[in-house]
This record gives sequence, structure tokens and C-alpha cells, in this order.
Amino acid sequence: MNDLRAERLQVMLTPEELAAVDDFRFKHRMPTRAAAVRELLKFGLAAIGVDATAGVKSSSFGVFGRGPDGHTQEDPENGTGG
Repeated sequence: MNDLRAERLQVMLTPEELAAVDDFRFKHRMPTRAAAVRELLKFGLAAIGVDATAGVKSSSFGVFGRGPDGHTQEDPENGTGG
């Protein structure tokens, strides 16, 4: 296991919460639920002003950074980046 991920965290979710995580995961083409949860956690912490990156980016683990400009969100309705 990667030394940066030495702690395991078990979380119980409602079916609706799990569906939201899965929707995020598939929309952003993330490899695992764990990767999606890590990104959502980082986004949530950033929203309240906490820098949770500690010098490590998701792209270091192959989650984001899918091209020369990094990860971009696409709008599935019209295929545009955002």
C-alpha cells in the first residue's frame, strides 16, 4: 500500500449517497469509488477553506490529469468542457 494512504476509513452510506458518489465517479471517469470519495472530500474541505492536498495531487495517483491540460469536466448535455 502507498505510504501516503496508510489509513483505512470505513464509511456507511445510504443508497442515495452511494448513487451520488457513483454518479460523480462515472461522470468524471474515475477508476474507483475510493478515488471519487477522496476527490469529493478534497472538494468539500476546500469549500470551507481547508487545504487538504499536503503537496500531493490526485494526478500523482492517475485519478486526474488525463491530457496536456489536465482533467477537464465535460458537460454531457452538449459535450463541452467546463
